[in-house]
Amino acid sequence: MVVPDGVAIGGRVTALFAAAGAARAAVAGMRRRPPGGAEIWERPNHAGRPVDLYAGPAVALGTGLAVAAAPGLPVRTRSAAALAVLAAGACGAYDDIRGRGDARRGFRSHLAALRRGEVTSGAVKLIGIGAAGLAAGALIEEKVLDKLLAGTVIAGAAHLVNLLDVRPGRAAKAVLTAGAPGLLRGGAAAVLAAAPVGATAAVLADDLAERTMLGDSGAHALGAGLGVAIVAGNDRAGLVLHALALVVAAVAGDRVSNGGAWHQRPVLRAWDELGRRPEPVSVFSRGATPVRPAGSRRT
Repeated sequence: MVVPDGVAIGGRVTALFAAAGAARAAVAGMRRRPPGGAEIWERPNHAGRPVDLYAGPAVALGTGLAVAAAPGLPVRTRSAAALAVLAAGACGAYDDIRGRGDARRGFRSHLAALRRGEVTSGAVKLIGIGAAGLAAGALIEEKVLDKLLAGTVIAGAAHLVNLLDVRPGRAAKAVLTAGAPGLLRGGAAAVLAAAPVGATAAVLADDLAERTMLGDSGAHALGAGLGVAIVAGNDRAGLVLHALALVVAAVAGDRVSNGGAWHQRPVLRAWDELGRRPEPVSVFSRGATPVRPAGSRRT
């Protein structure tokens, strides 16, 4: 998967700005005319503040369009990236809308419901994103083992970013932190990394200000985009390492998403609070005790 350096530089610049522009335009368009009505896109966040979910479909669309339009990518890689991102975004949007009010979180609870014969929106999302990841991996890689590893990385990255979307800006900052080094790589990996980075940068300020949130749609789409970039930039050994790390993160579940590590470790806490609004303070508390409404920011 060799992309000439000049094409790669132009491709990553094109992908960055195309993703950012498309994402901003999509957010503005959805706010003017919310599909299905504004009420289905509104949620209380972790602090009880009203936010919208427009950033989710916007970054999915922006990332998907950017990888589809970026110059220099092999056809199969371009197709794989667009498939993974748009399918992950669509499955996430389905769960955002149909799964509203469902208190079950994590793949274990949805798989348990599936074993009982109940098909939840979360189960549809997990199966759909897993299938899309495997299909994208099959397009990029040639050998069966590499196809499976690639699919695991793509679906696992999508799941990991969604696990982090429980506080304003946390998932977005994770995407920027993970994707920025990829921009310095050569070849297709740099072009592919530029798309989720550009789309994320376009909505970061609104996410931090608690005007919008990524939701399942945006988090899964951005994670899938990063996953495809990882696959494009690694050999089998790298795929094995990334797949193992992502499987461990998936098993850890809530400990990764909202465990005590975020509040007990000063570096993580400072990184988490960077750019965010202050947490609300209870009037019954003498100290600055954050109010923690029931439920997760993740929908």
